[in-house]
Amino acid sequence: MNTRDGITYLKSAESKSIEIDQDVTDTVQDILSEVRQRGDEALQEFTQQFDGVKREDLQVSDREIAAAAEALSDEKKEAIENTIANVRKFHEEQRNHIEGFEREFTEGIKLGQRIVPVESAGTYVPGGRHPLVAAPAMSIVPAKVAGVETVLTCAPPQEDGSVQPAQLYAMDRSGADEIYAVGGAQAIGAMAYGTETVPAVAKVTGPGNVFTTEAKRQVFGHVGIDFLAGPTEILIVADEHADPDLVATDLLAQAEHDPNSRPILVSTDEELANAVIDSLYEQLPDLRTEETARECWEDNGEVIVADTIDSAVGVANDYAIEHLHLMIDKPRSVVDDLYNYGSLFLGEYSPVVFGDKAVGTNHSLPTLEVARYSGGIWVGTYLKTLTHQQATAEGAAQIAPLAAKICELEGTHAHQLSAEARILDDT
Repeated sequence: MNTRDGITYLKSAESKSIEIDQDVTDTVQDILSEVRQRGDEALQEFTQQFDGVKREDLQVSDREIAAAAEALSDEKKEAIENTIANVRKFHEEQRNHIEGFEREFTEGIKLGQRIVPVESAGTYVPGGRHPLVAAPAMSIVPAKVAGVETVLTCAPPQEDGSVQPAQLYAMDRSGADEIYAVGGAQAIGAMAYGTETVPAVAKVTGPGNVFTTEAKRQVFGHVGIDFLAGPTEILIVADEHADPDLVATDLLAQAEHDPNSRPILVSTDEELANAVIDSLYEQLPDLRTEETARECWEDNGEVIVADTIDSAVGVANDYAIEHLHLMIDKPRSVVDDLYNYGSLFLGEYSPVVFGDKAVGTNHSLPTLEVARYSGGIWVGTYLKTLTHQQATAEGAAQIAPLAAKICELEGTHAHQLSAEARILDDT
């Protein structure tokens, strides 16, 4: 335990950052180079090497999609459909609040902007220890709501070569135009550069492991990406009114994702903080995911006691966390003071699991302090803001001398002549 500036660290962990091992960087570079040069042949080889699967056709067929739907109960399909519908409603509301405009700023000079979707997008749906069924909705639906003409999706195949049925059903129902059973860095490369089978896209989005994240970093510039992200995070701010059992449950819900996840508690009450720790260890043995959750908590869990709610808010802003959950008496009282987070959860009845799985906000969010400069996937991820201008002869005559003077200061002579050519001759 250590204390500084009114903050007591009951349990601390090493800070994380998006720094990827050179071995991973080199491996991804080799994979992307092979995919770019050899296309489908490289995809087939890497799929067999990393997934142990050989598929005749990389694209998922209508027959496979129908089989996935047949494999799911009506109850499971209804749950998936509900999530898709909620995600669509929320992102449609986002789109309705993004507008273009045009107006005359100076007499004779009109300026404006248009909001235009990217032509095509490639979304990645990760497999891993827990294939995320809500993930397709989070990347595909916003793209379709934005108006993207072609949305294709890649996901790693299972041992039998198929895509996990619930994920595949969700991809199809979310609106994916094309689906490919390709995973890892090679999938990112295929969508970025194109192969004989997989078309190249304008933007690549979606979560993944360290290899897909590094692949997105390396293809950025050739294509757009959403952002770079690491393992999931949660920071819960709790006061003496919080239920320690609920706090512990919500910390474990994120800890079970990955041994490298970050579950953090910031409390204004040390007694509550200790009760949460006790409850967490009591709950661990009952989890089917105990091994992962325990390793995560032991290695990365943090418990911090702050003297005041203002100090707790300061810690939250410093951590710039992915999921920020306020389990305090009056959560809305501090919302305006919070500005670094991926998504905000207000009160004990608003757990992260709702945002992750069903309520409609997006769960593809920034981690590892990326929230300092970026939000998560939203409908605007797939939109471009394009500006335009139009001047009459009279409007041009007003602005031309000013533009010409700037060019003179810069020494850009051809620019200066271009501007001066628009100065009206009064003779």
